[in-house]
Amino acid sequence: MTRFKFLLLSALVAGSMNSAYAEGKWSLGAAALVQSYPYKDMDTKVYPAPIIGYEGERFYFRGFNAGYYLWNDETDKLSVTAWYNPLHFRPKDSDDAGLRRLDYRKSTMMAGLSYAHYTPYGFLRTVLGGDVLGESNGIVWDLAWLYRYSSGGLTLTPGIGATWNSKNQNDYYYGVSRHESTRTGVGRYDADSDWNPYVELTVNYRLNDSWSVYGMGRYIHLGSEIKDSPMVDTSWNGIVLTGVTYSF
Repeated sequence: MTRFKFLLLSALVAGSMNSAYAEGKWSLGAAALVQSYPYKDMDTKVYPAPIIGYEGERFYFRGFNAGYYLWNDETDKLSVTAWYNPLHFRPKDSDDAGLRRLDYRKSTMMAGLSYAHYTPYGFLRTVLGGDVLGESNGIVWDLAWLYRYSSGGLTLTPGIGATWNSKNQNDYYYGVSRHESTRTGVGRYDADSDWNPYVELTVNYRLNDSWSVYGMGRYIHLGSEIKDSPMVDTSWNGIVLTGVTYSF
């Protein structure tokens, strides 16, 4: 992964942590990201990165995830949103001889709608978007239920959810074409759409009015359409992010 793409990745992940940002304020920070990959013989990597965020009444910017609210009150938040999807496959990152000869799968930009509904018992978070650069021509739908608990400066937000990937999305990143199979010896594979359930936990601790430390972890159970790909050798994927932010 290039340094530029990693910065976008960490900014995107940090942007999912709403509790790390204050309404109407800018936030700057630094983070460390631990990223695992589902692809065969590909090492888990640890990266440092800067974080940038802004939360306003109409507009938000969370790293490279930006949106404009169509509706924004204490109960419901609906926005048009766009974000960078860092998922990609670079053949030379794998130690598997066959995978090293496959084609490159590029990252892309996604755009769609984001909606959140808040209740005393937690909140619904859902995002539906599609590839706007024509790389995968795929669609992704994320649906989760989370509960936010606060005590003093500490905020805990556990959640459970699932991400649906369309056939085009899965086939681009995990399928193997006839041409690739003939050239590399990797079995041909056509991936279909499926669901990938996950659990996540976000922890944010406000040290004072300006400084906060945070952490976020997500464990993803891969759907059968991904697990059955000859490019994949695991049934799960995970990500952990931790860092510090300054709001002003």
